[in-house]
Amino acid sequence: MNSDPRDLLANSPMKPLQVTAIAICILLTALDGFDVLSISFASPGIAEEWGINRAALGIVLSMELIGMAVGSVIFGTAADSFGRRPTVFVCLFLMAVGMFLAGTAGSVEVLSAYRFATGLGIGGMLATVNALTAEFSNARARNLAVTLMAAGYPIGAIVGGSIASALLVSYDWRAVFFLGAGATAAFFPLVWRFLPESVAYLADCQPAGALERINGTLRRLGHPPVEALPPPRERRAPISTRELFTPRLRRTTILLTGAYFLHIMTFYFILKWIPKIVADMGFAPSTAGGVLVWANVGGLAGSLLLGFVSLKVQIRGLVIAALLAGAAGVVLFGLGQANLTQLTLAAAGAGFFTNAAVVGMYALFAQMFPTDVRAGGTGFAIGVGRGGSAMGPMVAGFLFAAGASLFEVAGLMAVGSVLAAVLIGMAAGTRQPTPLAPEADRA
Repeated sequence: MNSDPRDLLANSPMKPLQVTAIAICILLTALDGFDVLSISFASPGIAEEWGINRAALGIVLSMELIGMAVGSVIFGTAADSFGRRPTVFVCLFLMAVGMFLAGTAGSVEVLSAYRFATGLGIGGMLATVNALTAEFSNARARNLAVTLMAAGYPIGAIVGGSIASALLVSYDWRAVFFLGAGATAAFFPLVWRFLPESVAYLADCQPAGALERINGTLRRLGHPPVEALPPPRERRAPISTRELFTPRLRRTTILLTGAYFLHIMTFYFILKWIPKIVADMGFAPSTAGGVLVWANVGGLAGSLLLGFVSLKVQIRGLVIAALLAGAAGVVLFGLGQANLTQLTLAAAGAGFFTNAAVVGMYALFAQMFPTDVRAGGTGFAIGVGRGGSAMGPMVAGFLFAAGASLFEVAGLMAVGSVLAAVLIGMAAGTRQPTPLAPEADRA
């Protein structure tokens, strides 16, 4: 009987509850996608009601992204130290409360505070479900599972955004946040029932009762139990970010974090500003929201295509190609289009490649950070990278306020993706720990 449950999951065919757990992770990422972009759908109505300019709006658009930066680091590390499952519940609570309170805000300052709180939960959720998806998948399907998980992000924007656009025809911008709060609350029973604690986490950290919990989960998954735990990891203080800058991980951490930071500036410039740009062209807020929905349709198609191609093609090369094509798509969007249809197609093309690159980076995180720091490493890369996501909308807002044209702003923001491609290329010589292999993780 195999004594290492990590090897058992990695080398066995996927069971129905494993697929269900990954599906829950995809849905949680979809929830994140809508919660993040809810402010984008609401922004034309907020700007009109409160009379704020583009510079101030850029700050509001960035507040949950700043919260995500903090939440990714704090809760990503917490997930490695205290468990994936409890971290998911804490993040869901922050998201549900933050979304509800955002709908009650009466000023820019109060709304910004509530969006920051929401971002804390979103950032932690992204880091945690990325690790959970990798750890519930077997080795053969891991890249596909992680890319499908990340594809949940545009799915949430598409489904939630379509509903939000319909609500905006009859209601004001507050309805968008109330929709998000209700959807978030609905996930508590789903997570409780269908998302057990990660077997890899329990085997690696070995908290009290780990063997019983592991075997209980293995039975639920349809796998045979194990007789004993593998040799425990050396006992140490809760994992800190210093671990990511030890000789074995320093280069990986710096290159992946820098690439994510630069590309996410470009990515969130497009996602955060599309509705306001389209509304300023004279279209109704509900129509402007529809353009953002189609940008996410493109993003979904790009992420799914990258996920399936990654089964045959090395993921790093796919990410570099997507980054360069995404930069070109952002520039094309910035050229402006003759009508709404062409504008929608340009947004969808930009979304296709920029989101595919983000999805590919999530797969790289899961591949290149070993189990003992996977959530923390992912959380750090996402957290610091979220500084770029916050800077993107703010920098664009100040550039617009200073009189820069759409093409000038888009061209400058596209540079981030090009530089990210360079850093990913530099990572070609970085040693990649074998995902979920305990011997490699301890090397």
